[in-house]
Amino acid sequence: MNLLCVLFPMWACSFSLFSFVILARPDSTVSSIPASVLRSKQEPIPQFSSQMEAVSPGVAVVRVVHHQELNRRILIALIVASTLLGGLLLFLLCFWTCKQKILKNSNGKSKQNQEPTKALSLSPIVDRFTSLWMSGKKGSVAVIEYQLLEAATNGFQESNVLGEGGHGRVYKASFDEKFLAAVKKIDDMGVDAEREFENEVDWLVKIRHQNIVSLLGYCIHGETRLLVYEMMQNGSLESQLHGPSQGSALTWHLRMKIAIDVARALEYLHENCNPPVVHRDIKSSNILLDSNFNAKLSDFGLAVTIGSLNKNVKLSGTLGYVAPEYLLEGKLTDKSDVYAFGVVLLELLIGKKPLEKMSPTRCQSLVTWFMPQLTDRSKLLNIVDPVIKGTMDLKHLYQVAAVTVLCIQPEPSYRPLITDVLHSLIPLVPVELGGSLRVT
Repeated sequence: MNLLCVLFPMWACSFSLFSFVILARPDSTVSSIPASVLRSKQEPIPQFSSQMEAVSPGVAVVRVVHHQELNRRILIALIVASTLLGGLLLFLLCFWTCKQKILKNSNGKSKQNQEPTKALSLSPIVDRFTSLWMSGKKGSVAVIEYQLLEAATNGFQESNVLGEGGHGRVYKASFDEKFLAAVKKIDDMGVDAEREFENEVDWLVKIRHQNIVSLLGYCIHGETRLLVYEMMQNGSLESQLHGPSQGSALTWHLRMKIAIDVARALEYLHENCNPPVVHRDIKSSNILLDSNFNAKLSDFGLAVTIGSLNKNVKLSGTLGYVAPEYLLEGKLTDKSDVYAFGVVLLELLIGKKPLEKMSPTRCQSLVTWFMPQLTDRSKLLNIVDPVIKGTMDLKHLYQVAAVTVLCIQPEPSYRPLITDVLHSLIPLVPVELGGSLRVT
């Protein structure tokens, strides 16, 4: 700023001098006078006359240039000097402005570096997460720095573990007091895990549905892969049914609501996606529940399109949920998802896992064991989960049992479309829970 105070008066003085020269310049700097007039008024000068005649025969003209050339040179010099000084002043002004901005930014960073890591790095990412989550735009997903996720999970402490999957753990991440997320950390990056990670990101970037979990961001850190999802406060359906609470928080109507939420997600994948998508891993641990027990389908690492089913698709899924035609013959269609949905529906009805361990080397399939009893009304009440026994309309119970039996048929062609299943279940759920039943 001091430099500007010195240069500005210099430029002003130069400009004033330039103006003074312009105003003080003589009005007539050039005049043409005939030589005859000059001879009449003064003594002839033979030498001068002979020189003029030699250069320009005829009428001689004398040009008076005493002041014009001097003024002209001064004018050019002042213009050049003023222009250079103005340019220099402008350059120094720009330089000073840029320097002040750099100093301001460096001061701001130094202040931030003095604060805790968590406070420094998480606030901007919260704003970005929130905007992406609320906008619901396709293709919107953040690439998150590893240090941010490490800070939000307190260094991936055991106390922050929400659950454990086939390739890694899921941690609770606190970005601020109000914004929570779930971070899936995959450390075992084999070929399958890498492929599933890429598949998960690809699908969840494309897919947006109220009953499909939202992917907020991801991170690639060396051999570690991390996925950041919206927080689902009530965990998975598996933890609710088979965890410490043993399904006590899930009423009959809530269970039916969860069923139609999952059916809506599958209907979107099978009917609205182009080409249709087969999830391939429908199970209770991949059905997540938010604070209001709204269900959302997660884990799209094994999802494929119907168009790719004619190619060699590696057998994948979870025993107990895998359809028999896919398990035995490798045939995969949208009806394979319908079968797995039927197994989940059976879990909701009887409160047991799809595979019961009978001995260290032998497991009993839930479908095989309970299929005959589902079709016998006299035995149906005996196998219903004790938590909900006697809390539902028997007609509704019989209808759900009938839908379950159709979904878990061994022959794929006998199974209904997921759209038909959805329309069969909607009348059993109260309006306030997303169905059409009006409870009086």
